[in-house]
Amino acid sequence: MAEPNSEFFTPTPILDSDHPRVAAFAEKCLHGVANDPVARAVALYYAVRDDIWYDPYSPFFLPEHYRASVVLKRGRGYCVSKASLLCALGRAGGIASRIGFATVRNHLATRQLIEFLGSDLFVYHGFTEFYLNGQWVKATPAFNIELCDRFGVAPLEFDGRSDSIFHAFNTEDKPFMEYLAQHGSFADVPVAEILAAWETTYGVDRVRQWIAAYDQAGASGRDFDSEEAI
Repeated sequence: MAEPNSEFFTPTPILDSDHPRVAAFAEKCLHGVANDPVARAVALYYAVRDDIWYDPYSPFFLPEHYRASVVLKRGRGYCVSKASLLCALGRAGGIASRIGFATVRNHLATRQLIEFLGSDLFVYHGFTEFYLNGQWVKATPAFNIELCDRFGVAPLEFDGRSDSIFHAFNTEDKPFMEYLAQHGSFADVPVAEILAAWETTYGVDRVRQWIAAYDQAGASGRDFDSEEAI
């Protein structure tokens, strides 16, 4: 496999790996870690998985909503936000990193979230890919360990050598996550492409209502942490 292009090492306006906040967090995560890309990627993965809490109601329609330094400051984000931060941290740590997308069917969610989306499809679910030992390896930092415990799902581990993707079943052997389509990998977060895919799946009116609610209140007004799994 060809070596990755320079674009996978350098900052962008969204993946602002050169931001002081991002650089400082990367340095903190990597303190005492061996100078080995695999070990460094693993350390960064667990920091994002558990220090940044999953929130599917996070803002989603502007580039700044995915900006790594903003996600880090907020301390919360949905899958694409967290993947964006992990990607930027990888670049800050000298690891070639990119962001990938898939559509998944979520068999375990909350009633409120399914009603909010009008679907059990999660379109353009985001994950990070690191270039390690001559290959691209998927890392999915979406669900913090507390959330996994609540939903009865084993937390995703990452060893830097094999893909870390959602489990097909939970700890009770019930269907959990089903991958339906892959949408490719990118050097930056394709915000317009994500929005277009959401409008196609969830409906233009529904997505515009979400945006209007955020613009008016500055937040979704929803608390995922208090919702019950179904």
